[in-house]
Amino acid sequence: MASIEENKKGTNTYLSFVKKLTFMNELFLYKKHIGRKTKDISKEEYILDNLNEIVESEFEFRKKYLDQIKNKLSHNENLPEKIEKKSIEITNLQECKNYPRAIMSDFSIKFIYNSNNIEGSKLPEEEVKKIVKLGKTDYKNKNEAREAFNSIDAFDYLDDFNFNLSSIKRLYNILTKNLVMENGNPYPKGFKKINIIINNSQTTPPEKVEKELLELLNWYKENKKKIHPLILALDFHLRYEQIHPFRDGNGRTGRMIMNKILMQNKYPPIIVYKENKSAYFNSMAKASEGRKKKYYQFMLGQANKSYDYILGLFNRY
Repeated sequence: MASIEENKKGTNTYLSFVKKLTFMNELFLYKKHIGRKTKDISKEEYILDNLNEIVESEFEFRKKYLDQIKNKLSHNENLPEKIEKKSIEITNLQECKNYPRAIMSDFSIKFIYNSNNIEGSKLPEEEVKKIVKLGKTDYKNKNEAREAFNSIDAFDYLDDFNFNLSSIKRLYNILTKNLVMENGNPYPKGFKKINIIINNSQTTPPEKVEKELLELLNWYKENKKKIHPLILALDFHLRYEQIHPFRDGNGRTGRMIMNKILMQNKYPPIIVYKENKSAYFNSMAKASEGRKKKYYQFMLGQANKSYDYILGLFNRY
């Protein structure tokens, strides 16, 4: 978090801009003397006037951790640096209070539209916009419209999401409330009861789902301060999808949890774009065979694309 600090010396008051954060258990401190106070200066004003310098300073602090990512890529080793700089710029801009609400609204539209379409929804983006902005739609497919409404509730729930079985089930229940599957049956409660094969790969058998989810949650808690947040989020997502704990809705819940990890580590959330659906599934299938570089390369490409979109929103507002 950033702030403007005042320091009195005699009859004068001097101002400094200060930003502190902890990243990978290490403290980052950026402090710049502004000068004698002649008028009120807000942190938002200072950030906007000095954005490039602040971003560069924080990037220099964080870039030493990027080797964790570069070693996992098959090509384009500059990609992690691009993503890191963009994420730092976005999080600094988010501290400027006149931005976040409108931007988060537009982001949620884009995320819901793409995430639901990956899973087979045909709901147009314009209808998702009506649902998010106006809270209503007259779209003919009521099931797909409810799916979008549920996604808004799921976004809201992420604030209260904890990394335990109860929260995972709750998120699934919110996303699938009052929905029917392709066969016309309601979404079943609880974890799957049947074996599921995805992309010719066997997912976790029903009787082992709870055990493997607990192992994943324990892995997350043990590594959340050790593994770079981008890799932490992507690895959790991959392992979650390989477990495939529910009969359906695993992709939607998994992408939400992935973004929860990113956001609580001060990274912007990401979108997996529907036009890249085949590459997304293919990269996870390759990762299940032990070839994970393609998965990391693909997902970081989606992060880069998402962050360009978010920065575009900042320029719009």
